[in-house]
Amino acid sequence: MIDVKVSMKVTNEPLKRTPVVLKLDADGSETAPVLTDRAGLARFDLPPTSGKVLVSGVERFDGRLDGEIPIELWSITQSERDSKGLPGEFPSGSNAYPSMTTRSIQVGDRAILTDSEGYLVDPSDWSEDFARALAAYDGLELNAEHWEIIRFLRASYAKHGTQAMVRDMIAHFRKVWGSEKGSNRYLHRLFPRGGPQKQGNRLAGLLRTKGEH
Repeated sequence: MIDVKVSMKVTNEPLKRTPVVLKLDADGSETAPVLTDRAGLARFDLPPTSGKVLVSGVERFDGRLDGEIPIELWSITQSERDSKGLPGEFPSGSNAYPSMTTRSIQVGDRAILTDSEGYLVDPSDWSEDFARALAAYDGLELNAEHWEIIRFLRASYAKHGTQAMVRDMIAHFRKVWGSEKGSNRYLHRLFPRGGPQKQGNRLAGLLRTKGEH
């Protein structure tokens, strides 16, 4: 028996009703797609062998197929380039448009391209070093609370595929930090240039929220 378990990288939430296919090295054949169950498992009644695992048509594993094979994704739309699920590897691709005004942020030996407000042109360019560099550009020194919010924003995006609403941030951090710090005023004090939904999203490597221009 070969089991493929598909889940979200950050939350460990199982991905249900996701098609999984095994491509066998022995003869190059592919199994019929099997949808993951409520536990994120796709089960194949096959003896151990070698081959590849395709999830939603994208190769996620290449090697020995035996027992349970865990597949962890940062997001449902994660690209093949991001199959290892490393931090910052959200769906990649340029968001540039013809009239976009861009600038670059120097991160180590790389010049990372953003739009004029600091939103990444390519979300897969995000790293913690990028967040530090952009924060320094904004005159902001990141502390533990900033990082907790940044990681919350990225985890929320990975789980839901969209940016977290301010009310969801407030509800979450009120439980974690208490009513005084878990407030709209305190979150905006941490991110003075647009609050957590703007400056926070920029530092987290996420795109503009819907309706923002």
